[in-house]
Order: sequence, then structure tokens, then C-alpha cells
Amino acid sequence: MTAADELLQRIETTPELAGLLVFPGDFDIERRDPVEELRLPSGLPLTPIAGDGAGGTYFLCGPPGTTRPVLYADSEGQATLMAEDLVEAVTLIAAYPYWRDLLCGHSVDKLEEEILSGNPDFPGARVELLDLLGVTPPSPEEAIARLRVVSARTVPDFLPIARLEDEEGFYELMGAP
Repeated sequence: MTAADELLQRIETTPELAGLLVFPGDFDIERRDPVEELRLPSGLPLTPIAGDGAGGTYFLCGPPGTTRPVLYADSEGQATLMAEDLVEAVTLIAAYPYWRDLLCGHSVDKLEEEILSGNPDFPGARVELLDLLGVTPPSPEEAIARLRVVSARTVPDFLPIARLEDEEGFYELMGAP
């Protein structure tokens, strides 16, 4: 069993951990049904593992037992690889639940300010989540650099294709200029 498989099993069997990933992380293992059926150009299998409140879905890419990158596909037709594996993805989500905005170039300071204005309990929840996970978060600079490197690998092999009734439609790369 890989570290990612162990982590997913731990999330599924630890309600406190799963709950903290919902808030502040917006990573809900109860929302595994993607908005539409997707496939990868590479032919690798996609396994939905969680969703968010806006209809996006997190997928593991590749066969079980291997290191599987994490793909995020939103409900608006955009997608990106966001981490090399589930451990990296969950660490990023726990530390920076607004990771999508980081990828799009928004300031960490402004994003922290926004999340604190609506969720004064956020700092404590983040610390509790990181402690439960037993991980050390990357610095904002490291997180942004890592996101960009991993996202750059999305095209061509990991940019999903939606299976529509009579045709197929490619998703767009999230965070692309």
C-alpha cells in the first residue's frame, strides 16, 4: 500500500480528519461524483476521491499501487494537476485551501485576509488539520512554485476530455494566462 493509499484510508476512517478537510480545506470525500464523465488523453484511469462545494472533483490519475498525481477538474470546464501525489495535495489543501487562487496569481496576504474575514476560526482549524496529518506545510513561495511546476505537466496527457452525448470536449488548463 502506498503512502497515498494509506492517507486516503485514514481520511475515510477518521471523521475528525475528514471534517477538517471539508473545512477549512473544501475537500469532501463524500462528494466523489464528478459533474461529468471524464477521461485522460493518456488513457490512464481516473479515480474520483473528493469534491468541493462548487462542484469540482479531485481525481487520482493512474492505476492503484503506483504514485498517482492529483488532478482537479472544476465544474466550469477547467482542470489542472495540482500535486504529484495525494500526500502533497492534502498538505497543500490543508495549508492553503485557496490554492486555486494562488495558481492564478493572487496574493497570499490578500487571500489570508479574505479567508480570515469570513472564518475567524480558520487559523486554529488549519493548525489542527496539519497536526492531525502530521505534515509541515510548505512556505507560500514553495507552494506556489510547486503548483506551477505540477500544473505545467497537465498538458497534454492530463488535460481531461469530457464525454458528451454526441461528442467530446477538452477541458481548459486552469490558471493559464
